[in-house]
Amino acid sequence: MQKIDSRELIDMAEMLSDLPVRIELAYALEDNLLFGERIYGAEAKLWLHVRLAKIVEISARSLVGSDYRLVLYDGLRTTTAQERMLNTKRVQDHPHWLEEPRLLSPPGKGAHPRGMAIDVSLEHREDGLLDMGSAFDYLSDDPSPKGNIAHRQYEHSDEVMQNRKMLDDLMLKAAEACGEELLLLSQEWWDFRLTPTVYEVYVPLSDEDLPLAMRMCD
Repeated sequence: MQKIDSRELIDMAEMLSDLPVRIELAYALEDNLLFGERIYGAEAKLWLHVRLAKIVEISARSLVGSDYRLVLYDGLRTTTAQERMLNTKRVQDHPHWLEEPRLLSPPGKGAHPRGMAIDVSLEHREDGLLDMGSAFDYLSDDPSPKGNIAHRQYEHSDEVMQNRKMLDDLMLKAAEACGEELLLLSQEWWDFRLTPTVYEVYVPLSDEDLPLAMRMCD
């Protein structure tokens, strides 16, 4: 497997500073929905691998002149952060989340620890977040399309489905413009990632793999 050079990771706040984007790094907040405690350090930033960063940039540029902007919640999630998540009180109080089929990924699995997944929503500049049928990071004990309101196939109102389609179209068109393919995680309407054929080539990153200024946890 290949190692990701830290120079391949992009500071999204810097890259998108003049574009219609709001960054709300969810796991740097004490009151994040899923874990209920802070995971990232106070100085943590949202980093993405350059291949995904370009897709997000193009998506944001397509919103210039409109009343909408992207809201970015999470990107690179190091194995250090993933381990901290699994050790939170909330996860310890819900051990079935870690039983098969797991509701939370084990450290190192997936695209987030390679900076190749982005958690994103859309908001109107005046009216706030668009209704996507659930809050970001909503976790259902039933991950099926009928039991999980965050599932992409859950039957919501026309308004919710139109809002989700707007976000999907933005991201997919941007990926096409970059010559990339995106995987839309079925259980989470907010998760867009490069495909396994791309991210599984790379070793997942821990905080120790990164310069001090790029590490996610204190």
